[in-house]
Amino acid sequence: MQSLMHWLTAAFLVALAVGTALRLWLASRQIAAARAHRETVPAAFAQQVSLDEHRKAADYTIVRTRLGACETLIDAAVVLALTLGGGLAAVDAVCGRTHWGEPWRGVIVVLAVLAITAVIGLPLSLWRTFRIEAAFGFNRVTPGLYWLDRAKGLALALLLGVPLLLAALELMERAGRLWWLYAWLGWLAVSLTLAWAWPAFIAPLFNRFVPLADAELKARIESLLARCGFASKGVFVVDSSRRTAHGNAYFTGVGRNKRIVFFDTLLERLGVAEVEAVLAHELGHFRLKHVLQRLLVSAAGSLIGLALLGWLARRTWFYADLGVPVPSAHAALVLFLLVAPVFTFFVTPLAASWSRRHEFAADRFAAVHASAGDLAAALVKLYRDNATTLAPDRIASAFYDSHPPAVARIAELHRLAEQPTS
Repeated sequence: MQSLMHWLTAAFLVALAVGTALRLWLASRQIAAARAHRETVPAAFAQQVSLDEHRKAADYTIVRTRLGACETLIDAAVVLALTLGGGLAAVDAVCGRTHWGEPWRGVIVVLAVLAITAVIGLPLSLWRTFRIEAAFGFNRVTPGLYWLDRAKGLALALLLGVPLLLAALELMERAGRLWWLYAWLGWLAVSLTLAWAWPAFIAPLFNRFVPLADAELKARIESLLARCGFASKGVFVVDSSRRTAHGNAYFTGVGRNKRIVFFDTLLERLGVAEVEAVLAHELGHFRLKHVLQRLLVSAAGSLIGLALLGWLARRTWFYADLGVPVPSAHAALVLFLLVAPVFTFFVTPLAASWSRRHEFAADRFAAVHASAGDLAAALVKLYRDNATTLAPDRIASAFYDSHPPAVARIAELHRLAEQPTS
């Protein structure tokens, strides 16, 4: 009977060990692939990417993957220390000496655990920003701006997170067995509100957004939006060059409060037709309902997760098997946040495969409403300028990558470009 009571301990340890080993194995494969192809530019890119640029991408991939492997080991050690190592129980005991009642004691425990994990992860964040990104010419953030960003992020997290955490803990304590359903409805409402508020009220706290000034590009974009039947609150350029040399573009907001945002670094590198093609690809995600599908899957996943937490929170073995002797709402919440990713990691390839199918579909949409050739040209520039590996390991790419490998994606775009237009 005693051994049956500790099945969760065994399952957790096996999942953590297998997941960690799998991450490290995939990292080793990615590093080996980057080294093996470092001296040979794939034929499809030989005219656009120099050997030195290809070597830079390989070296960048190697150092970033090595850092990711270090993060994997540290994350595993932290999760193990906080659960079976008694870390969460110790934090809870220390916070209990404050004699604060619930739910404030629970809030303090959760914030303490988050603070511990943030402090542990800080050195790697600094190394990534000021050593790796700087060494490869991508970092443009100053130490002052780095710490200002973190201070703003912390203040925003406390301002928004503490009331939500209080509400969640109150529901867990007082709303009965269906608390998880009420919590999910609240999470859904808050998520949609934040998605609506982000472009106008939150994002400007970190970056400066200005309306697109290029008249020719603006006219092309307005024509594209009309062809695709897409309405937005405007096209903006964000001063991303203050922080990074990487280029990108994205949509933000929901409903009629949607905005199109271009990194200023992207506009510096791409021609008008190429920017139009990139935007057509992003529009494809909306018109093909990819964004809606992902929102629905996220909402369904959150509902399932909260329902599972609601069930586990009533089982004493859930706490005992994971190193917490005294059950509580806040302990259940923290344990679930620590342990759930250990198990859900194994569905990563399914999510990545789904995302890659969406990317191919959005490329086909762009080929119809703009130009497949221009999109291919834009992507090659972005691969080159962002030091994206052109020869990832096949298995690691299939496991992780949300976008198709560069060679396969460009080949498909060239095939689409060669098809006769109707």
